[in-house]
Amino acid sequence: MAAVLSRTAPLRRASRLFSSYATSSRLTLHLSKEIPKSHLHRPLPQSDVGSFTKLPRFLSTNANAAGAAANAQADSALKGTASDAHSDQGKQSGDSHHSSEQGKSIRGGPISWLSFLLLVASGAGVVFYYDQEKKRHIEDINTSSTAVKQGPSVGKAAIGGPFNLLDHDGISVTEKDFKGKWTLIYFGFTHCPDICPDELQKLAAAIDKIKGKAGFEIVPVFISVDPERDTVEQVREYVKEFHPKLIGLTGHPDEIKKAARAYRVYYMKTEEEGSDGSDYLVDHSIIMYLMDPNMEFVKFFGKNNDVDALSEGIINEIKQYKKAKA
Repeated sequence: MAAVLSRTAPLRRASRLFSSYATSSRLTLHLSKEIPKSHLHRPLPQSDVGSFTKLPRFLSTNANAAGAAANAQADSALKGTASDAHSDQGKQSGDSHHSSEQGKSIRGGPISWLSFLLLVASGAGVVFYYDQEKKRHIEDINTSSTAVKQGPSVGKAAIGGPFNLLDHDGISVTEKDFKGKWTLIYFGFTHCPDICPDELQKLAAAIDKIKGKAGFEIVPVFISVDPERDTVEQVREYVKEFHPKLIGLTGHPDEIKKAARAYRVYYMKTEEEGSDGSDYLVDHSIIMYLMDPNMEFVKFFGKNNDVDALSEGIINEIKQYKKAKA
């Protein structure tokens, strides 16, 4: 700013001189009205004429110099601004290039062939472990299923107990009369239309097969759950139809109830509408109970066992019993 002011000092002086000149011109015009024309046409000294003739040239020269100085200052400022802008742009470009180089190194740095191979190996190990565990679990399930189907009975249920009934000959018998023998007991009733006959036929065939195959003697026992109709005579005629060694038991309703409760047997009379009270059925459990020579419960067999399964199951239980006692 100081340089600009110093360069425009001649211009300011010229301006003051021009103002003086203008003032002098107005004063001359004013005085011309007062001074005689003879005095106005009087020639000026040569030095004054030279000064006035040089004034326009002086003004033009100083004005051009001032303009050139101003233009030079503006050009310098523009060049400085452009240079700064170019410098900033170059700096930004360098920073951007540096950041790009850093980004490339960062992106390419962590991943290597070694880490990739380790990742693949870890994934393969996890898949292999999962496959092995799956196979082992399936084998455990198959083994458990086989063990459940073929394994012996475990423990003893609270089944069985004392009873006091009449056999098909009218003789009073208790559970003690069957000790020392293997016994297979079935609860039913003589008026049963189909289930009881089928189960008793299966029971009779199984004990004959056990006798022929393993030589074990099994005492078959039938206990009625319909004491109102199953008299001693009725039971005697009924058991003859299935096996000569089949023993039929009946008795007082309270004694029948007691025996059924001891063996966890469910039974209930079901009458049809319009019946006279003597034509009814008895809903009951369809189970055979294997009792050892001490009249203690060993295992039960349901309706789903056929003759072969029933006989094989009883033979296996007797063998295991004898092996444990040996």
